[in-house]
Amino acid sequence: MSGSAAASSSASPANTSAYKDGSYSADGTYTSPNGQETVGVQLNLSGGTVSGVDITVHATNPNSKKFQSEFKDGIAAQVVGKKLDEINVSKVAGSSLAGAGFNQAVEAIKSQAK
Repeated sequence: MSGSAAASSSASPANTSAYKDGSYSADGTYTSPNGQETVGVQLNLSGGTVSGVDITVHATNPNSKKFQSEFKDGIAAQVVGKKLDEINVSKVAGSSLAGAGFNQAVEAIKSQAK
């Protein structure tokens, strides 16, 4: 009956994104054995999809710096090419705690990009 309208998909991916294209950044916090830590996140969005990611290491504790650096090195493989609403990371490259801060920053970025 009227189901054929949903089958039309020409040019809809770019038009259906709830997020504006651009570069967005936010900090997220998490608790490590060394106390409260902050990780900086910058995401580039295109059509609601992550086209680039950069992490700013804010940790001062040497152990936390090490894990945030490992997280920075491994995060692109997990988020680039994914829809912003699909991102929810946990353990990345041996860092299991920085993901909580990353996810918090992603939530802030979602608000900025609307």
